[in-house]
Amino acid sequence: MKDMREWSTNQVNMDTPGKIIRALVAASLAFSIALFIACGHKRHKAKTARQPQPHHEPAVAVGTTEEGMASWYGVPYHGRPAADGEIYDMEQLVAAHRTMPFNTWLRVTNLSNGRSINVRVIDRGPFVRGRIVDLSKAAARQIEMLGPGVARVRLEVIAAPADVPSEDYYGVQIGAFASYENAEKLRAEYERRYSFAKIEVKQGRVPLYRVLVGKESTEAAATRIAAELSVNRERVFVVRLDPKTPSYVPGVSQNSIAPAAVAGANAAADPQLR
Repeated sequence: MKDMREWSTNQVNMDTPGKIIRALVAASLAFSIALFIACGHKRHKAKTARQPQPHHEPAVAVGTTEEGMASWYGVPYHGRPAADGEIYDMEQLVAAHRTMPFNTWLRVTNLSNGRSINVRVIDRGPFVRGRIVDLSKAAARQIEMLGPGVARVRLEVIAAPADVPSEDYYGVQIGAFASYENAEKLRAEYERRYSFAKIEVKQGRVPLYRVLVGKESTEAAATRIAAELSVNRERVFVVRLDPKTPSYVPGVSQNSIAPAAVAGANAAADPQLR
């Protein structure tokens, strides 16, 4: 009996290391399988994860409003390039604004009669103190302001471009001339003071050469320059410096027409200058 107990005890002692080894092998195998499955699952998730989309800030907030006087422009500019490069058609529902990005859609409401029309910004203007938008003839007709030529309106942004170009800047228009030579003289004078000045041409029956100075990243900074310049100059306007609108380079021949003659011709045909 004693021999049997000794044999049994010895047998247990002999089997214990083997059981431990088998248990360790099994545990290691189970861990390896679990790790493999987890890694495979992670790889699968990485392949199917949605890529982050670029975030675009709106060029101007939808719902932005502005109130002021509107005018309309027609014949002298009809069929000629607008500031965004497309041909201005006075029978389309388009408009000019000094700072709104191109392709901004505005709802324009005539505050005297409540009539509204939606227009797309394609041009720059008006460059008359106290006015905030120049409408096409078609848009002006829809809100019944053709006869008066001007009306008090409310603008509301109803759609805007997806984002602002990285080279988006603001400047100050300090003058517009029928003579390129006069515009260039003023441009050179202010370039020395503000490091940046250029000429842009507004096509019409008679071209007008616009002198722009300053190159600021915010409208507020350009407004501060305008405040400085308005001390000595009456017609000073903050404008958006559109990156696709190059500085004007004079051609081989340039016609210099007296500014008074230009003003008289435009005033007869364009209610903006009445």
